[in-house]
Amino acid sequence: MKLKIAVLPGDGIGPEIMKQGVAVLDAIAKRFGHDFEYQEALVGACAIDAVGDPYPAATHAACMEADAVLFAAVGDLKYDNDPTSKVRPEQGLLAMRKQLGLFANVRPVATFDCLLHKSPLKEELLRGADFVVIRELTGGMYFGEKYQDNDKAYDTDVYTRPEIERILKVAFETAQGRKKHLTVVDKANVLASSRLWRQIAKEMEPQYPDVTTDYMFIDNASMRVLTEPRFFDVIVTENTFGDILTDETSCITGSMGLQPSSSLGVHTPLFEPVHGSWPQAAGQNLANPLAQILSAAMLLEHFSLNREGALIREAVNASLDALVRTPEIQVEGGKKYGTKEVGEWIVNYIKRA
Repeated sequence: MKLKIAVLPGDGIGPEIMKQGVAVLDAIAKRFGHDFEYQEALVGACAIDAVGDPYPAATHAACMEADAVLFAAVGDLKYDNDPTSKVRPEQGLLAMRKQLGLFANVRPVATFDCLLHKSPLKEELLRGADFVVIRELTGGMYFGEKYQDNDKAYDTDVYTRPEIERILKVAFETAQGRKKHLTVVDKANVLASSRLWRQIAKEMEPQYPDVTTDYMFIDNASMRVLTEPRFFDVIVTENTFGDILTDETSCITGSMGLQPSSSLGVHTPLFEPVHGSWPQAAGQNLANPLAQILSAAMLLEHFSLNREGALIREAVNASLDALVRTPEIQVEGGKKYGTKEVGEWIVNYIKRA
């Protein structure tokens, strides 16, 4: 298969982990006879520094012309430490999602048996946890009307019926392909927008009679994700709740460096790790590349290259079992491996397979 992939390394540790993600894709292409063509583009702080825009028109054109986007991370301390800055790296990510119409963020949450001890949660709660969080990505407070002065500020949480229906359709269909259990997470006891979410979900339920649907307030869901993670199969929720809930799930995997994601919608699908840019570690060969590499596996699986995706997952699991790990998930006294060394080990595993 021939695929044109827009590569957006972004900021901080992004270029380091992206290098390993692309190296793994190259190994897969050679192993299975595919042709992957890459076009690198700027996004985030590096784009602001270069052209004054966190999501330049040239980057959008590259994304629109591609079959898929492989993205790393955006963010820089000089913007984090300046709340008055009018142009911010994260605006590039929001603009990319909006302009590409990427309304559905899909984040799988699964445990690795060899890393259960790295979680702050009890192993007996975690073992066997395997669910997917589907977060609406282009609506809600992040995109609603905003205002701020010295004495007052507001963010408007707006959702329309079409926005809610399309994300719920993704969630119901995802549940149909899994264990047929969908949990709709909202705050319908307080928020009008949540009541519309719940109303529409209940209207759609009869279209999916094979799916068991339940409803949970976000505060309860935040607790039960950590105390009963095996209860869940597919979770669907709005943008702000989903952002918080999916970061919380790193307590289940033991590290955000192990969590990939996809963002799907109107135009080119995007694949990215869920962690941030960790600018403090940039250039130090410390960052865990596994979420980026697993995002590459999700990219391949999106195009039904399931054997290829499975081999990447096998290689990742093998690296963990062999204790080829970056510092934050390494066992005490284990050998120190950096971003580059972990990536090279996985590439060599694929070459030998």
